[in-house]
Amino acid sequence: MLAVSRGWYTARKTSHPEISCIVLVGGKSVRLGRDKALEPLGVSNMIERVLSRLSSFKSDIILVTNSGQSYNQFAQYPKLRFAVDIFPGYGPLGGIFTGLTASATVYNLVVGCDMPFLNVPLLDYMINLAAGYDVVVPRLNSEMTEQLHAVYSKNCLVTMGELIKRNQLKVFKLYPELKVRYVGAEEFNRFDPRHLSFFNVDTEADLKKAREIIKTGIEDDHRHS
Repeated sequence: MLAVSRGWYTARKTSHPEISCIVLVGGKSVRLGRDKALEPLGVSNMIERVLSRLSSFKSDIILVTNSGQSYNQFAQYPKLRFAVDIFPGYGPLGGIFTGLTASATVYNLVVGCDMPFLNVPLLDYMINLAAGYDVVVPRLNSEMTEQLHAVYSKNCLVTMGELIKRNQLKVFKLYPELKVRYVGAEEFNRFDPRHLSFFNVDTEADLKKAREIIKTGIEDDHRHS
């Protein structure tokens, strides 16, 4: 847990709201041309890096997949569960809807499977902001939010369902209808001044950059900041 101390954040013993972690792995990886979740990165692969960080929360981890995917090789995570996309082809909004439907908790941390540099203290900070809000999401500027690095409550399900019915599939369209806590740069910069948390792999160039980051050791400073 995290508390403010002279502008930074230090450990404390109180617990954050009960959560589940939802990982979206149902995308088509069109730009990369293969399943990026299993792409080797360092000594593991993309999704293992995500799972290892989320396991810090000792919560259920729900992998939202399409019907053709199987990740049963990750049996070392006893709280790992699977949910098949209810609305295949409906993008991240459909995936989040599926994960929230499958979840047993009110609050849910949602990330993409292609975010290899998640920062656990930043995620913990966001979870601690969740009570009383429908969404907690980083906002990089007035027009850009990190929608797949966010906390969503089950209160979002009705609005999500309405958007899906209208085929309005942009996640940000949720926000005007809900109570949202935006996490600004002055907050997330304390944990992640390089913004590696929000780095995601879509292309060969992204994959090359991720491997370079791992080789340089920059991620170690980021992870323990």
